[in-house]
Amino acid sequence: MASALRATAWIVSGLAAFLLLGQPVSVDTQLALSLSVIVVMAVVWKFGPGLLYRQLFVGLGSFVVIRYLYWRTTSTLPPSSDPVGLAFGILLLAAECYCVLILIISLTISADPLKRATIERDPDDELPTIDVFIPTYNEDEYILAATMAAARSMDYPDHKLSVWLLDDGGTDQKCNDPNLEKAQAARQRREELKALCAQMGAIYLTRKKNEHAKAGNMNNALAVSRGEIVVVFDADHAPFRDFLRETVGYFARDKKCFLVQTPHVFLNPDPIEKNLRTFHQMPSENEMFYSVTQCGLDKWNGSFFCGSAALLRRTALETVGGFSGITITEDCETALDLHSQAWTSVFVNKPLIAGLQPETFASFIGQRSRWCQGMFQILILKNPAFKKGLSFIQKIAYLSSMTYWFFAVPRLIFMLSPLVYILFDVKIFVSNLDEAIGYTATYMVVNLMMQNYLYGSVRWPWISELYEYLQGVFLAKAIVSVAANPRKPTFNVTAKGLTLDNDHLSELAWPFFAIWGLLALGSGVAAWRYFNEPGVAELMLVVGLWNTFNLMVAGAGLGAIAERKQPDRHPRLSIDRQGFLHAQGQAVAVSIVNVSACGMGVRLEGALPQIFKDGDVLLTIEPLGDIVARNEPLPVNFRHATPVGSQMVYGFKFGDMQPRDYYVHADLMYGDSEALPCFLMSRRKHKNLFAGTGQFLWWGVSEPVRAIAYAMREVTGAQPAGDAALQVSTVWLRRLLAMSKIGRPETPPRAATAPEKTRVA
Repeated sequence: MASALRATAWIVSGLAAFLLLGQPVSVDTQLALSLSVIVVMAVVWKFGPGLLYRQLFVGLGSFVVIRYLYWRTTSTLPPSSDPVGLAFGILLLAAECYCVLILIISLTISADPLKRATIERDPDDELPTIDVFIPTYNEDEYILAATMAAARSMDYPDHKLSVWLLDDGGTDQKCNDPNLEKAQAARQRREELKALCAQMGAIYLTRKKNEHAKAGNMNNALAVSRGEIVVVFDADHAPFRDFLRETVGYFARDKKCFLVQTPHVFLNPDPIEKNLRTFHQMPSENEMFYSVTQCGLDKWNGSFFCGSAALLRRTALETVGGFSGITITEDCETALDLHSQAWTSVFVNKPLIAGLQPETFASFIGQRSRWCQGMFQILILKNPAFKKGLSFIQKIAYLSSMTYWFFAVPRLIFMLSPLVYILFDVKIFVSNLDEAIGYTATYMVVNLMMQNYLYGSVRWPWISELYEYLQGVFLAKAIVSVAANPRKPTFNVTAKGLTLDNDHLSELAWPFFAIWGLLALGSGVAAWRYFNEPGVAELMLVVGLWNTFNLMVAGAGLGAIAERKQPDRHPRLSIDRQGFLHAQGQAVAVSIVNVSACGMGVRLEGALPQIFKDGDVLLTIEPLGDIVARNEPLPVNFRHATPVGSQMVYGFKFGDMQPRDYYVHADLMYGDSEALPCFLMSRRKHKNLFAGTGQFLWWGVSEPVRAIAYAMREVTGAQPAGDAALQVSTVWLRRLLAMSKIGRPETPPRAATAPEKTRVA
């Protein structure tokens, strides 16, 4: 009875809202209404915690959004007597409708994300057997050694845990390549990895042919392994010690559970974070997906496999023939197939693995192009809308995840649409200044408020626009290629662990310079027409401001493709561990404050004695778990001292790492599972709309200067002139913006360790 009354109330209120939204009102009334809603939303934001107020906030914002969309659809399209303007106008309106649709779906999915309580840990004799799959293609040995050591060091009964290295770089096909040099490299790789696995207690496995990419590689392992649960880690995704204890119990509590997915956390910046210097201040771009979207999907049994950091039930995989390999995103495709078979999934919102992401803009675009193409392949070849076995909300969830990648087309439409009117006088948007303020401006404010309210802790204002623009320039082509031939895309491994020795422009930079130059021209023409052409001032002001905002986005984009040097390829994780340094019969207690793949930073009481700086030094720690090389000393060498605050941090480089040393390193770096949440929380700094907008405008003005300086240096070779122009312009921009307290975030000092590559001996 109560549910029927609740449903009736929703239907009645929905019809009433629909009738109200469609009522024509004056522009002044619309402005007053929108401003009133904005004020009430601000009050709710400030004083109304809890789900009820959250829903009220979203409902109020949605009112303004739908009013805007109604006005855009009924009052702003050019007349049919102007077919060119009407065609462009419909195209722009379609792009806006797409964005509103994605917003509505996102609010529906994420309005009340599921927060799962931590489950109790099962006794050892009740735990299932585990096979850990680590697919590899061309990763360095030291990366594989670190991941295998971390996987073998997980807190789990040793006789129930098997670690498999699945080598697709040493297949029979590769070893018999017609190119003798490639064949020799593949054979050498196979033998080296076989030896490495034997030393580290892992199982080496390869196959005959490189068929169906990563999915085929894992299906080959499924055929020869026997564990009840399969765990998948990418080659550069190292698990923390508690990974299995925090996750595996969900399978015993739900016999229909096929998947337990955990977040992907990256210790190194992506190229946008690196080039804009935001890594230590701003939440990572993927945090909104893992911290909000996946939790929202989890509520509707729609959380899906993300390719790594996940556990899957073997019997579930066997019902669909293993990992799906029709598309190049085997992870989401596999989850779609299993959800349609009435299996369930779980998302554990606790970071338990540390990985690496692409360092260069080109590799970043390559990775995102693969994701985009794969999602569109699924949409075309296995459309969730027609997939039997999925609930309605599951279909919506999957469709939203796939159609999201269509953002490339609307983003480019928004970037270039103002130029149609400014340069060619084609009116694609019929409006005056009062209407633009009453409808468009208030809609934008409300949209920003909703995004900042719901996602502010994991996404700064305007960052989504920047990422979408940077990807959209290339993803539009990827979308067209999939539409033309859905089965054509092939799986490409994303390059990781690159070293950038000097400042330079990305090889993909020139389209962004062209767009920025075109938008700058558009702003100049708009200003000239505003002051010199009678009858266009009002509309030209609106369109000119729109174009100028696009210019700021493109300017920030130039900063993202101007690659800063990054000689240190090994990211550090802040930890709090105790240990001892040993040299020449003496020992000194130290606090280990950060660690990377190649070294560590330590603090101690007083100054570091000279004997620990001159020769070979050993580090010992008290292990957190029963690792294979328990109490083994780790060879380290002093590199330098760095003042941090009132104390000195001493940087040490690891020596030639033997396989057993990687177990000590795994315990040191991945032993304490609380280190990773602390790392994430240190970056989750909420940026309000005013500060976020100011920061974004700073990038839009200052970053083109740096990018142009890089371009001048590459074209002319005149490094001093480029650097001088960059330095002088930056100084003056800082002075101008200091009055409004807008400035570039500075990277905090951190203890440096040696950048040299540490290899497995």
